[in-house]
Amino acid sequence: MLKKNLLTIVSLAGLGFLPLAQAADRFHDDRRVDDDRWYVAPFGTFVRTGGDRNASDGWGGGMGIGKMLDKHFNVELKGFYEEFSGTNGPWSLAGGTADLQYYFIRDKFSPYAVIGAGAMNSCASANCGIGVIGEAGAGFTYELHDNFLLRSDVRYRYNNNLNANVQPGTEQFHDMTVNVGFVIPFGDKPKPAPRPEPVVAAAPEPVRDCSTQDADADGVNDCLDRCPGTVKGSKVDNSGCPVRLVLKGQHFKYDSAELTLNAKIILDDVAQSVISNPQKNDIEVQGHTSSEGSNAYNMRLSQRRAQSVVNYLKMKGVTNRLIAKGFGETQPIADNKTEEGRSENRRVELIWIE
Repeated sequence: MLKKNLLTIVSLAGLGFLPLAQAADRFHDDRRVDDDRWYVAPFGTFVRTGGDRNASDGWGGGMGIGKMLDKHFNVELKGFYEEFSGTNGPWSLAGGTADLQYYFIRDKFSPYAVIGAGAMNSCASANCGIGVIGEAGAGFTYELHDNFLLRSDVRYRYNNNLNANVQPGTEQFHDMTVNVGFVIPFGDKPKPAPRPEPVVAAAPEPVRDCSTQDADADGVNDCLDRCPGTVKGSKVDNSGCPVRLVLKGQHFKYDSAELTLNAKIILDDVAQSVISNPQKNDIEVQGHTSSEGSNAYNMRLSQRRAQSVVNYLKMKGVTNRLIAKGFGETQPIADNKTEEGRSENRRVELIWIE
């Protein structure tokens, strides 16, 4: 009768947990991380003896060493010792089993079914014998901490003493055990990866219509201008980069190579433009004069003025190769017979060399 009742209880318990297990799997599978730690599991046991032993109920205890395999299975080696009294003397049972546990869910409360097989030495008074045992049951764990769980299960145990004559009349026994203990896993419990933050698409940058804009007024619209901020008055190529800049007006003190304040302001803009839009071109600085004075004197003056511009640009941080050349009065661009023409001829030109 004990055997039939225990098998019925175990079967109903397993069927009852199945819907819960299926629901938990659907909820947890996307983030589940399998726990594969080793553990120890000490326990105490209440033994409800079967009628074939002619014995009273008893107590015992033991220790299990196991490993979690995945989200459903544990394997465990378990040793135990139990005692109780009987009509033919006190009984003592010492044995061990290899258990396979199936967890329906892994959570704070985790129900499981278990089967095990092993061997047991049975002694009734002075009669002892070694036999085989098989166990089946159901239980649960309750997690109090990542490294400490309460555990309890109820098992049916079949014992065959293989003609050892421990109990006259039969070698087969059917007992029930109720085990209560705890589980201590080793190491840190694996944690699920955090859910990724939802990706929010960045708002697209507003599209700037540059096709009709020319911020530096060099004649090249901003969409094509590779050298924005070109100094006003520069002649530029198709990419908006300077190729020639002519500095006209009173840029030097009379009969001197010393730059005026106005010239320095213009050259400051030139230096900033060259540094902001670095081109590896060499820059030739050409000095030109009007026809007043001798040709030799004008040649020397134009050279000094060109060199003065080169020195100033270097001082402002321009790293391009700068070449100073004086041309004197040899390359006029206006008539030297008028003051207006002579003023046009007094100039400095910056040429970006390809």
